[in-house]
Amino acid sequence: MKCKFKVLMLIIMSLILLAACSNKDDKDKIVEETPEENVSHIAPFTGELTEEDNKLRPVLATINNHPLARPQSGVSDADIVYEFIAEGNVTRLLALYQSKLPEEMGPIRSARDYFVEVAKGLDAFYIAHGYSPDAKSLLNSDYVDNINGMQHDGTLFKRSSDRKAPHNSYISKESILSAEESTNSSKEISKMPSLSFHESIESAKIGDSALSLVIQNGSHPNFTSAYNYNEESGTYEQVVNDVVTIDKLSDKQIELSNILVFEANHETIDTEGRQLIDLDSGGKALLFQAGIVKEIEWENIDGILTPTEDGVSAKLVPGKTWIHVIRQDPGINSDVTYTP
Repeated sequence: MKCKFKVLMLIIMSLILLAACSNKDDKDKIVEETPEENVSHIAPFTGELTEEDNKLRPVLATINNHPLARPQSGVSDADIVYEFIAEGNVTRLLALYQSKLPEEMGPIRSARDYFVEVAKGLDAFYIAHGYSPDAKSLLNSDYVDNINGMQHDGTLFKRSSDRKAPHNSYISKESILSAEESTNSSKEISKMPSLSFHESIESAKIGDSALSLVIQNGSHPNFTSAYNYNEESGTYEQVVNDVVTIDKLSDKQIELSNILVFEANHETIDTEGRQLIDLDSGGKALLFQAGIVKEIEWENIDGILTPTEDGVSAKLVPGKTWIHVIRQDPGINSDVTYTP
C-alpha cells in the first residue's frame, strides 16, 4: 500500500514539474515573439517622434507666393518652408515634404537655379512649373530628379478655374507618385539632414524674449511676414500683409515651431530682377523659437542649409520650420524687428 502511495506521489510531482516547465517555456516564447510596442522614430526634418520609421524621399516644390496665389494649398503639411527672393522684391516658397505628402499642392511656380541647388543638397524630388534660363540648363542636364509643368501642363499638372495663370497650376499626390515612377526616381530617402532638435520645448527657452517679430523682404508689404507667439501651443502664427496665413486645402492655420532668418549675398543679374544668391558661404542668422530669439549662424553642410551655434547644428524645437533667406545688404539689423 505504501509502495503504491509513493508511486502515485511521484507521478503527481512529475506532472506538476512538467506543467511548471511548460508554463515557463510558454512565457519565454511570448516574451520572444511579442514585438516591442510604441517604438519611437525621429522624423528627420521636424524632430517629431513617430511610431513608424518613415522612409519617404523628400519632395521639394516651388510654391507661388504672389498675393493672387494665396492662400496656397498643402503648405501646412510642409516640414520646412524656405522663402527666397525670386526677382525684385517678389518671393517664392520652397516647400519641403517628407513627413507627409498632401493630397494637393500649389500653385506651382517656376524654378530658379538656387532652388534646384537646394533640391540637389537635399536629394529631393523637385517640382516646378517653368524655369529661369539657368534653372532650365540644370534641369535639362538631369542635375536633379524632377518633373516640370512646362512638359506636363494639363496632365500631371492641373489648372484651377478659380484663378488665372500663372497662379493656378496644381499637382496632386497621385501625380507626384506617378511622376517618380515615370522618371525612374527613387522613392526612399537616401540622405539624412544634419539637423538637431531639443527633447522638449522647455530646454529651448534660453535667450532674449521675442513674442512678436516682423521680417521684411525689400520693405514690400505683400512679402513682409509678421509672427506672433502662442504660449499655449508653443507655435507661431504667420500674418502677411495683415492676413493670417492658412492652408486653402485644409483651411488650417500655419503653425510653426521655428522661424529662421539667414543673411546671404544677393546680386541682381538681369533686367527681370532675377537674383544670384550665395548659398555656399553661410553667414549671420537669427533663430526664433519658444518665444525667444538667438543670434546664430548658418552654414551649407553637405548641400543642406543648416542653422549652427558655436560650430555645431543649432537645436530646433520639434515641429515645422520657416526659413527666410534675406539680402545681406541691408541685412538682419534692418529687415528684422522683434519685441518681448
